Amino acid sequence: MHKLISYPISLLYYITFVLILSVFDPIQRICYYFFGYEAHKRSVSVLNFFLVRNTHLLGTTYDFQNREKLPNGVPLIIVANHQSLYDILPIIWFMRKWHPKFVSKKELGKGIPSVSFNLKYGGSVLIDRKDPKQALPLMKKMGEYIEKHNRSTVIFPEGTRSKTGVPKKFSENGLKILCKYAPSAYIVPISINNSWKMVRFGQFPLGLGNKITHTIHDPFPIKGIPFEEILLRTENAVVNGIKI
Repeated sequence: MHKLISYPISLLYYITFVLILSVFDPIQRICYYFFGYEAHKRSVSVLNFFLVRNTHLLGTTYDFQNREKLPNGVPLIIVANHQSLYDILPIIWFMRKWHPKFVSKKELGKGIPSVSFNLKYGGSVLIDRKDPKQALPLMKKMGEYIEKHNRSTVIFPEGTRSKTGVPKKFSENGLKILCKYAPSAYIVPISINNSWKMVRFGQFPLGLGNKITHTIHDPFPIKGIPFEEILLRTENAVVNGIKI
């Protein structure tokens, strides 16, 4: 019954989703080319406000916990488990003050209104998963970027989404490079729950009535800590906060 009811609601959701992306694509371009980074960043924040609100059509609610723990004026490396696209929208909106940037696959860098433009020009990096050597200088660039501007980057060390919520083992390569080139950064572990339920049936229809939670665990500075300890501490914090 849940799945049957979801068909018309999901159709309405996708219509408004595409409309929002289409409207904000030219807005982003105008902001970026005529008014610069800050205007573009604000347009992206407003875009994600509407995208988050659009999920309310599906009965989705959000609980974004412990933002008061986040330090200001330092670069942040946000490390989270990855369950679906719906991990990302709340991070951009609820953490907009910290200018989150993403490490994304290159396929997202073309053909998607609003999304592709933001990834290409908003400070994120696009990597080719089939070419690990190509990814290394881009991760270095991201680390240097957040170090210079005191902004944040989001990395999902599992590499691929978990379709059941069960976390996969963390890969160390990307996180290790970010730590090396953003030495004054703080690690921010985040546990995401229930995002996978949005796509429990696939991309259509979507799951209804889900409460998605993002729990921020205690941030910690990486300076003076061996990377092996950073990885273990971060992975333990994220995984222990996941409820299956």
